[in-house]
Amino acid sequence: MEAQEKNPIEEINQNEPITTENSSNEEVIEVSETEQLKSQLETEKDKFLRLFAEFENYKKRTSKERVELFKTANQEVLQALLPVLDDFDRAMTQIAKSEDENLVKGVELIHEKLKSTLVSKGLEMVELNAGDAFDADFAEAITQFPAPSEDLKGKIVDVVEKGYKLGDKIIRFPKVVIGM
Repeated sequence: MEAQEKNPIEEINQNEPITTENSSNEEVIEVSETEQLKSQLETEKDKFLRLFAEFENYKKRTSKERVELFKTANQEVLQALLPVLDDFDRAMTQIAKSEDENLVKGVELIHEKLKSTLVSKGLEMVELNAGDAFDADFAEAITQFPAPSEDLKGKIVDVVEKGYKLGDKIIRFPKVVIGM
């Protein structure tokens, strides 16, 4: 009977912590589920942002490659025409010695037209002159020659063959003689 004589208030007090614990466990479970969902959302946002950034980089890279391809698409044709241009330059030097002014003028016009057409397609001559400092990144040394003066030692003495570039890329290096 002692069990029956328990005070009903004590029973309520004993039951309260149990219900409080149950409700707090439910809240903890709900909070942890909410935090878990928030963490998953942040993870997915991070994945999305990384994927988006990767895609943007891909677009930039491919568009840059496409522009570069268009710039150098005619590189092979221009390289094939360079020996013709060299021959034309040598012919112009010989024809300039001629006394026939009409011949000189006519060939000169054709020469200029060829040069301007190649320039319009992006071809540029690499400017090197005798007396310039030699830089292996922009010229090809074919031989060394005793320098005619002290100030030409290690410098370009003569340009044997002109060099050309297409855009920023050198497609034929100038061939030079270096003073030693």
